[in-house]
Amino acid sequence: MGEVVFSSSGDLARAKSVERQSRVANFLTTAAEGLFATLFPSDCRLCGAPLIKISRVPVCEQCLDQVRPISKTVCELCGEVLPGPYALANADGVLRCGLCRRLEPEFERAAAYGSYESGLRELIHLLKYEGMRPVANLLGRMLGEVITNVSPAFEGESLLVVPVPLHSTKSRQRGFNQAELIVRAALKHPPAGHSFEVAADVLQRWRYTETQTGLTRHQRQENIRGAFKVMNPEKILGREVLLVDDVFTTGITVSECARMLRRAGAVRVVVATVARVLKGEAAGALAEHDAEREPMAMAARV
Repeated sequence: MGEVVFSSSGDLARAKSVERQSRVANFLTTAAEGLFATLFPSDCRLCGAPLIKISRVPVCEQCLDQVRPISKTVCELCGEVLPGPYALANADGVLRCGLCRRLEPEFERAAAYGSYESGLRELIHLLKYEGMRPVANLLGRMLGEVITNVSPAFEGESLLVVPVPLHSTKSRQRGFNQAELIVRAALKHPPAGHSFEVAADVLQRWRYTETQTGLTRHQRQENIRGAFKVMNPEKILGREVLLVDDVFTTGITVSECARMLRRAGAVRVVVATVARVLKGEAAGALAEHDAEREPMAMAARV
């Protein structure tokens, strides 16, 4: 092992000074966190454990560490988990789920960071339903990883980024579009090789859709068809589009958005989301989403 050698007494004094400053900084940080926990007692919003560190997001480190990316083999088109690692590919060599084998999606590819369950679901809820905007930065880092992974699907350098829009009723109630907040946070550190232009005004959700509780997939598709409108087609024509949202549930919403964007002249649409409902969680997640939409549907009818 090497030995540290000081060339002069001055070097030794400086080293001791740096060490003292480091100890003082650590002491002050610990003291501040202790004082924060005493004066502003709070619990983790996910597990209920006392928070001992200063943070704008009321979630403990243990819960954040449990939010992991999807690690299973997934469909290369829609991101659904495949039955096993030996799933068969089509003649083009692309791994596809059963649905994508039967019906080509409107988008070229869709990918998500994690499964819409447990901690990740609760983080998204803190942003969407409790208005904790700092959570967008955390979710943005996750979405940033997805954007980096899907970037090779684009051929050009200049990409148009379109957040899935909210209906004006919901937008006024919530005060923000979570998809836009998350992607703007993600693009604070964009992946190399592309330039990203966020265009939150090109797609509008102009028709409010009723609750989809109890509807079949085909009925859900019919329910949402025509709910979106391209407002600035000149921005879309000939462009490659990155369509972003917080959650990919059934894929019907992003498929309709992609259909409208392609009809307006987009040459390619790739979807990136923070979370995705996987088959094992589909029933519970759909019921949860429908329950969340029901009060808004009632308000829209008033």
